[in-house]
Amino acid sequence: MTKASRTGTAAERHIADSHDLIRVYGARENNLKDVSVELPKRRLTVFTGVSGSGKSSLVFHTIAAESQRLINETYSAFVQGFMPTLARPEVDVLDGLTTVITVDQQRLGADPRSTVGTATDANAMLRILFSRLGTPHIGSPKAFSFNVASISGAGAVTVKRGGQDVKERRSFSITGGMCPRCEGRGAVTDIDLTALYDETKSLNEGALTIPGYSMDGWYGRIFSGCGFFDPDKPIARFTKRQLHDLLYKEPTKIKVDGINLTYEGLIPKLQKSMLSKDVDSLQPHIRAFVERAVTFSVCPECDGTRLSEGARSSKIEGISIADACAMEIRDLAAWVRGLAEPSVAPLLDSLRQTLESFVEIGLGYLSLDRPAGTLSGGEAQRVKMIRHLGSSLTDTTYVFDEPTTGLHPHDIQRMNELLLRLRDKGNTVLVVEHKPEMIAIADHVVDLGPGAGAGGGRVCFEGTVDGLRASDTVTGRHFDDRSALKEEVRKPTGALEIRGASTHNLQGVDVDIPLGVLTVVTGVAGSGKSSLVHGSLPAGEGVVSVDQSGIRGSRRSNPATYTGLLEPVRKAFAKANGVKPALFSANSEGACPTCKGVGVVYTDLAMMAGVATTCEECDGKRFDASVLEYRFGGRDISEVLAMPVAEAEEFFGAGDARTPAAHKILERLKDVGLGYLTLGQPLTTLSGGERQRLKLATHLGEKGGVYVLDEPTAGLHLADVEQLLALLDRLVDAGKSVIVVEHHQAVMAHADWIIDLGPGAGHDGGKVVFEGTPADLVAHRETLTGEHLARYVGA
Repeated sequence: MTKASRTGTAAERHIADSHDLIRVYGARENNLKDVSVELPKRRLTVFTGVSGSGKSSLVFHTIAAESQRLINETYSAFVQGFMPTLARPEVDVLDGLTTVITVDQQRLGADPRSTVGTATDANAMLRILFSRLGTPHIGSPKAFSFNVASISGAGAVTVKRGGQDVKERRSFSITGGMCPRCEGRGAVTDIDLTALYDETKSLNEGALTIPGYSMDGWYGRIFSGCGFFDPDKPIARFTKRQLHDLLYKEPTKIKVDGINLTYEGLIPKLQKSMLSKDVDSLQPHIRAFVERAVTFSVCPECDGTRLSEGARSSKIEGISIADACAMEIRDLAAWVRGLAEPSVAPLLDSLRQTLESFVEIGLGYLSLDRPAGTLSGGEAQRVKMIRHLGSSLTDTTYVFDEPTTGLHPHDIQRMNELLLRLRDKGNTVLVVEHKPEMIAIADHVVDLGPGAGAGGGRVCFEGTVDGLRASDTVTGRHFDDRSALKEEVRKPTGALEIRGASTHNLQGVDVDIPLGVLTVVTGVAGSGKSSLVHGSLPAGEGVVSVDQSGIRGSRRSNPATYTGLLEPVRKAFAKANGVKPALFSANSEGACPTCKGVGVVYTDLAMMAGVATTCEECDGKRFDASVLEYRFGGRDISEVLAMPVAEAEEFFGAGDARTPAAHKILERLKDVGLGYLTLGQPLTTLSGGERQRLKLATHLGEKGGVYVLDEPTAGLHLADVEQLLALLDRLVDAGKSVIVVEHHQAVMAHADWIIDLGPGAGHDGGKVVFEGTPADLVAHRETLTGEHLARYVGA
């Protein structure tokens, strides 16, 4: 076929080439109000709008969810039975969908065994490389895995041979790379026994101080009926044998009241139930117990590498796999480039590409042994991007959730280039984003709003970036907003001294953080900001830290339960009606008996999507009918939970329903811009920005003189950033010291004092490159931050 005939004319266009739009008609997921949009394929579309306006509902819960559901339906019913069942989104028509790859900000697994290397293919390829080239040769790739233990065994087996049963002796051996002392965790635990029990008391007198270990439940029956010790005898008078049985006894079958049970010592039980999990993933009261009772120290046998002595002894050109994993990835990439071994050439090429993708995406400062749970949301998202950068797939839809989170303005340019590269390969790229620098590169913009929650869910604008600028929408009006430098900054009232800070990549940093002012700690991603603030601040009373860890909560959790608001509300209802507070909890005695306080009834349909129907008994109100007869201030408990925060603040602020404890919490929720949220809205339906502000509101109630905030602008619209700055000002004016780790130039410009770390990331960072006022930083322009801030304020 000639080039001319291939090109053809517009009239000869093949019908297969006409499907160049993703059409969404009548989307009603979450707060969307019959949204209809047409998105161009093979283009970069950015979705904007205030936090909670419906961006994620449209992109993730409608377009991406339906694509995934349709792909799952191509499998057999048998295979679908093993997959998560997905319900069809609330939408009339979804047309022109392609395969969707979602790259979200969900943290990588918090399992202590998960590292950057195991979360990508890098560790697997390194293990194969060392099993082929390492000297001395110690075994297969399993011999270099810290998740595989070395085991061996022997015994008699019976096999059929010639119609007869023949007994043979067989033995087996697996060489794994797991350190036997720490079992591949890199850290060992030492438990303070005095934190587990009060030895002056007996078990029946409540000697155990471990959360959940009460003598009233199953544990009480097991301890009383096991017969290994006397539950009425003080623990201090236990014999050595009895104390060993209480603390260390291996799992043993026992019979209590005719029921077969298993008894196990407290220490192994705690190791399995609490200590095998990441501390940050535990419930607050259990985390407090673990931090009080357990000390974590680097394993003395493997020096924190997690690997056995054998795995550490095998080397390639003097480098062991432990050394390779501890290197910064950009140094490891350079080392791999220097290896020339024809027998493993394809493996080296693949490993080189993966490591260079880390560097290209701005994560060259990480090491492969970095625990996955310690990555920020932005870092986790970029790690997930790595496997897609070299992909040969085209005509795929990539969906990104705020890919600029955690990125310095200097790094955002690189991220923009990566997204454009994905688009230019013939893919559709959908991005949920707030930063003007990224919105500016869009081919197509969809602006949702005008407000958040019930006030959002509509398309306010659809078109080009220039059209958005000229539009009279919230995003359009704020698109070119630039915060000016302060004419006058506050004077500090004191200083927090940090001397010789060396956490992670910090290079003996000495710095004074001023008190009584708004201090911003900034620098490129990986320069050591969080290490300085979270790892080096003197621990003590009065420091309230709000980090980036996610909010945990089921569909039963809502803003009222999470903030502690429901406690004073329940007590007020109980006091007004002369009944128990537990009646006013949908998770306790007041729950509707049919739906158990959920409000909906779930019907499981095996491999088909389950059906959720509103409970007919309580009509979705979650409470038993008798509970709704009790009123307070003229409202029942379900009506109170259906109120928006702003209305509830007025309700509990004056009149018959005046409740100061509840009113104070509601004021804080309103201060952070969540006045539109309903008190009973499930946490699972909140956007990332809303969760961040909900967390901030709960911490505002804590008594402390120093507030440490880690990227509070994450997930916030340009208009919301103004409100956040006003809140930070109010905190400082109230006599608090506020320290913010932040990249947003509006926050930097608004600061009283800036501490800039760098000059680069990883071992190229870890130094203070500037200390002073924002005006001084702009005047000097000696750092990357100074250059970008000067450009931002137009200096």
